[in-house]
Amino acid sequence: MADAPTRRRQLLALLGLPWLAACAALDEGAPLAVSPAERPPPQAVADGVWLLRGHAGDVEPVNRGRIGNAALLVGDRGALVVNAGVSRRDGEALLASVRQLTDRPVRGLLLTHAMQEFIFGATAFQDADVPVWMHRDAARLMGARCGTCLKSLQRQLGEDEMTGTRVPLPDHLFDARDADASLAPLPDIGRPLRLLAPISGDLAASPGDTALWDARSASLVTGALLDAQTIPDVQDADLAGWRRALAALVQLGPHRALPGHGPAGDALDVIAQERRYLDQLEARTADLLRKGTALSDVAEASTLSEFAGWSRHDTTHRRNASIVYLRQERQLMLGR
Repeated sequence: MADAPTRRRQLLALLGLPWLAACAALDEGAPLAVSPAERPPPQAVADGVWLLRGHAGDVEPVNRGRIGNAALLVGDRGALVVNAGVSRRDGEALLASVRQLTDRPVRGLLLTHAMQEFIFGATAFQDADVPVWMHRDAARLMGARCGTCLKSLQRQLGEDEMTGTRVPLPDHLFDARDADASLAPLPDIGRPLRLLAPISGDLAASPGDTALWDARSASLVTGALLDAQTIPDVQDADLAGWRRALAALVQLGPHRALPGHGPAGDALDVIAQERRYLDQLEARTADLLRKGTALSDVAEASTLSEFAGWSRHDTTHRRNASIVYLRQERQLMLGR
């Protein structure tokens, strides 16, 4: 029989609240006394483009929760940072790394998704007079959800590690119509950059998920739209919409991808791998549903051999399988 915390997460998922189930998972266990872990060294991707890598794996004290990537783009007149880390301290460390890589002024911070490993360092940038841009839908989701996840992070990582961390308030909000009409452009850093933003209400990986196209280097900065060698999280996703978003990225002819998790790499390869994962995940859970597999057995029965070596296969993938199985079961019951 499952223990009480596991039963609580299963109940939240059954109620259609997988994001709370994910936060609940963070609550189990006290913070560990461990040595601090800094981020890996920045990865130079192209001239003026760096990936500021996070650690592999899940949020835990040993990695200080610093699992989400950030990115830096430098132009003739300034720099833009994409995503800000999991805590104020993480944001301060990222800003310090940026200032070691360039002496150009940091003119803006773009938050691509309402994910805890991307957003909570933003106030460190704002306190350094760096304004924050975010999609309206992502900001709405952040406001509704991220207070709960902040409390979970405080319990998991400890109050000291999360000192000074709060849910940020973006300075500039946008959606696809604003970006297309240049009504809410990103700051001018002297480098052509294009926001790839959904129309309000459209859904791919999560509400308001945003990517950035750097034409000069043919590079994509994708946030959680793409993860490399890392299982993506489907808890907020519309998988059909996600596939459409991936197809649209391919049409740009990108050379490099700077993903939300994992190393930078060949863009078309990273996109193809993500698409295969989503396809195989849906196919596997559909097969389990046809066989009448009990929900309690889905996670164990859902291993995908191609992705078994990816980071978070034993955690996020198992949760993904349960989420997708429940959605497919609901569609079957409703006759859709």
